[in-house]
Amino acid sequence: MKAKILMVCLGNICRSPLAEGILKSKLNPSHYNVASCGTSSYHINSKPDQRSIDIARQHGIDITDQRAAQFKVSDFTTYDHIYTMDSSNYENIIDLASNDHEKNKVKHILNELHPNSNLDVPDPYYGGEQGFEDVFQMLNKACDNIALKLKESD
Repeated sequence: MKAKILMVCLGNICRSPLAEGILKSKLNPSHYNVASCGTSSYHINSKPDQRSIDIARQHGIDITDQRAAQFKVSDFTTYDHIYTMDSSNYENIIDLASNDHEKNKVKHILNELHPNSNLDVPDPYYGGEQGFEDVFQMLNKACDNIALKLKESD
């Protein structure tokens, strides 16, 4: 059975599409299903932000086929691991959980690099291109650790 991983940010057009694309590039698609969504409904069915598409492409990753979706309670059943990009996303998802099993699936993605620090991946939406590169690098390192842990647990 495929392990299912969900990446979550606010609008699902900047950070979580990058995290989805990066992690997919590190895992065998026949063993893992990686997706992303947002906690808000602002951008449902929209393509990722062009700057996310561009930075991913510069690193050899194509995220143009992704479309924004909103987190739903059924995602707790669908996904084995849920990674949030910041504390606000984390709290929004935890508030929807109905039990400890669901809550235990939700993690701050940067805790993969800095355990128990609950650091936020900065939202690059209002920043320049360097912000998107910085976010890419953070997520790339975190996804290296996630991919390693997933492969070890296979």
